Amino acid sequence: MFGSDLQRGPEFAASLDAEDPVAEFRTRFDLPLSGRDTVVYLAGNSLGPLPVAAREALERETGRWATLGVDGWFDEASPWYGMDERFLGSIAELVGAKAHEVAVMNGLTVNLHLLLASFFRPEGLRRSILIESPCFPSDRFAVETHLRWRGLDPTSHLIEVGPREESGLIEEEDIEATLAARGEEIALVLLGGVNFLTGQRLDLPRLVRAARRCGALVGFDLAHAVGNVPLNLHDWDVDFAAWCHYKYVNAGPGAPAGIFVHERHATDRGIERLGGWWGNDPATRFRMQLDPDFVPRADAAGWQLSSPPVLALAPLGPALGLFDEARFDRLRAKSLRLTAYLEWLVVAGLEGAIEILTPPSPDRRGAQLSVRLPGHADRVQVRMQEAGVVADFRQPDVLRLAPAPLFNSYQEMWRAAEVFRAAVREEA
Repeated sequence: MFGSDLQRGPEFAASLDAEDPVAEFRTRFDLPLSGRDTVVYLAGNSLGPLPVAAREALERETGRWATLGVDGWFDEASPWYGMDERFLGSIAELVGAKAHEVAVMNGLTVNLHLLLASFFRPEGLRRSILIESPCFPSDRFAVETHLRWRGLDPTSHLIEVGPREESGLIEEEDIEATLAARGEEIALVLLGGVNFLTGQRLDLPRLVRAARRCGALVGFDLAHAVGNVPLNLHDWDVDFAAWCHYKYVNAGPGAPAGIFVHERHATDRGIERLGGWWGNDPATRFRMQLDPDFVPRADAAGWQLSSPPVLALAPLGPALGLFDEARFDRLRAKSLRLTAYLEWLVVAGLEGAIEILTPPSPDRRGAQLSVRLPGHADRVQVRMQEAGVVADFRQPDVLRLAPAPLFNSYQEMWRAAEVFRAAVREEA
């Protein structure tokens, strides 16, 4: 990552920025301000900042709404009809899929429920779902309530694998051991690609293989993984996945989410699902009452329900376009260096005063450092905010710092670390 030539001063950080091949993408964002100054924005794992082109896309679509009204759906120049499908190639590239294996629709948890309806099919002894703990609360709510909806008791049919006490991390071998011991009970494995709290990146292909050995289907919540770490869902043989686009992809608050369904399932119209007219075969979609039976599309879009939300979709194209242009391999390379540099800086002089929960190995994490500060993480976050550094507090004692390669710089890492260390010492 770095040699032994790391230096602590701002001049060294500036030299790293001068060598950064994707530095200019920072200028493509309207970054939040504190007074007249741009903040150091390290909260892209909660909500990415606004791409300049996204503002322009929103203005363009509201203008077309004003001038065209309903004719905007089929306007020859740029119809709203099919707008969601224009993004599928870029999304497929980000998640390692074929275009017909992905779709844009709904929100993340809605999509999880729709996918659970299709892929959690309890039968015989196989009536349980395995998840990690802690997972993002919405995932657990979805699984727990889905089990109850199926007439199953979560106390018996929800299997959780938690972190080891000594490391605070979820170890893949513990998941494998649970699958080996209780595999005949488990119908579905549903895990996060990158843990929301610790920033730990799970070895997804390894866990797919473990699920296959016990005969379970496997799906992933990739909310903190898409646009952050490399993914190859098709080749990993994942059954399904769901994610949002408002974190590392920067498509705006509440942006329409994404799904992946492996082509062996996506092309199978016989899979039971909850239907809606936008998931219906386009050949008969507008025949409506003339062809009243639901015939799902033979692709991932067959899980769609409603008309695409045009204004919410508008920022997604420009946001994805930045990834297309920057190239994910270059972004990942910067991400590894940026996170390692920030870690090196924040630890300096604070040994024993902080605990970094995120794995030290670059391969086991994305663009996130989770720091445990017992008793004062909330106050440190407030002090950092006052000094123009936006970080993210999670109860009871975790501060999350997310250095995103598209818009964060090395000089910002130096500034953020200086502010962080001062805040920790003041609040200790």
